[in-house]
Amino acid sequence: MFRIQQQFKLVSLRFQSQTFQLSRNNSISSNIFTANSSNLKMSKSNDEISTKRASITHIIFDMDGLLIDTENFYSQVQEVILARFGKTFDWSLKAKMMGKKAIESAKIFVEESGISDSLTPEQFLVEREDMLQSLFPTCNLMPGVSRLINHFHTNRIPMAVATGSHKRHFELKTQKHGEIISMMHHIVLGDDPDVKKGKPSPDIFLAAAKRFEDVVDPSNILVFEDAPAGVGAAKNAGISVVMVPDPRLDSSYHSGADQVLSSLLDFNPGEWGLPPFGDAAS
Repeated sequence: MFRIQQQFKLVSLRFQSQTFQLSRNNSISSNIFTANSSNLKMSKSNDEISTKRASITHIIFDMDGLLIDTENFYSQVQEVILARFGKTFDWSLKAKMMGKKAIESAKIFVEESGISDSLTPEQFLVEREDMLQSLFPTCNLMPGVSRLINHFHTNRIPMAVATGSHKRHFELKTQKHGEIISMMHHIVLGDDPDVKKGKPSPDIFLAAAKRFEDVVDPSNILVFEDAPAGVGAAKNAGISVVMVPDPRLDSSYHSGADQVLSSLLDFNPGEWGLPPFGDAAS
């Protein structure tokens, strides 16, 4: 056990060192881009930008890598597993796995890495699960999450979470973050009966949209996502999406989003017809 722990620490440090350099070379501009107005200049006012977007009344959040910082846990564990086969884990593979149901991402992992003859998707999930169990309860909120959710809650903007995580993982990941989760109108998980297919299928966002108390037009909903598959799922559901990707994700994966930000700290509610920061419901 001590030897496994040492191996995990060494590989984790190596992965962080490699990806840090990648992040420097592929950093995301904090400028805002939109799908329908990619040529907007920074000098344009927020009023000019907001006229090109629908007025948003409801919010749906992804969770992993968007609200809570768990994606590095997955990366570290998967690097450890591949190291046993003399292989390395990189972001081209991670991008294909992000946001999908566990078994779907597991199939991608073993097939794309060329280890399917030695490790089945089910075996991979069991091995990964053993290592993740102790890591998930330690995860922290991503930058800007508390400020944004509290702002929406104060202004009575209905919010939901739509995550590919199953119930057992959701409970581990949110142990420290009950206050944030309690502000959500509802939660839709990856093992929900209404979620037949994982992202980029629209199932999870359609399920989340129909569970708000009011009937909501998809054009009045805004999704926050970090993963390419999640962006695709939102667009397939007819919903606008703000992408907050990891800086190590290649920018070629950004094209489907209506807006790309480097952090939730950069989000401007007024651009989407939402109450600006500082405005509270009376």
